[in-house]
Amino acid sequence: MVVNRRDLPSHHYTLEEYFALERAGDARYEYWDGEIVCMSGGSRQHAMIGGNLYFNLRAQLKAGCQTFNADMPVRTPALPPYRYPDASVACGNLVFENINGIDVLTNPILIVEVLSPGTENPDRKEKRAAYQLIPSVMELLLIAQDAPHVNQLLRPSQAEAKEWGRHDYGDPAAVIELASINCSLSLRDVYEGIDFN
Repeated sequence: MVVNRRDLPSHHYTLEEYFALERAGDARYEYWDGEIVCMSGGSRQHAMIGGNLYFNLRAQLKAGCQTFNADMPVRTPALPPYRYPDASVACGNLVFENINGIDVLTNPILIVEVLSPGTENPDRKEKRAAYQLIPSVMELLLIAQDAPHVNQLLRPSQAEAKEWGRHDYGDPAAVIELASINCSLSLRDVYEGIDFN
């Protein structure tokens, strides 16, 4: 008899179980309303893009700003307790909160997610919305790994504006201006070493 995985009872994990797993293992996990999702072990494209982002942001940032890689969790009050973006930048006074033994960044100004086939839908919806509710976040980048394509989301600059601005980049020669941190990223640098064929 073949049993469909969806027919099996699912386990609803508590936050305590999640934190125990986070402290015990070397992998990174995210808590999604009772489910635990491993964030480690992505594709080589994902790893290369993440490395390119970290390197290029780190090389350009002025004193007073810090780049973080995917190992730094970011507090998301709307989607507790925190998420692991692929890169983030904070400037000025870096503020951390210790959540059950884990140092979590609370005031990023830029957040970057490299989209994966298995997580693209929640990354574009729930996770993006949770990041946008962090008061310090000024910009988000959502980066495809299967084609040269980047979505840039910008916090409205006027108090009465409600919609975040959006720019889409797909030309490999395009340059993304990151006003929040006074840096730029070319798609060539983001996708260096990636062969889409």
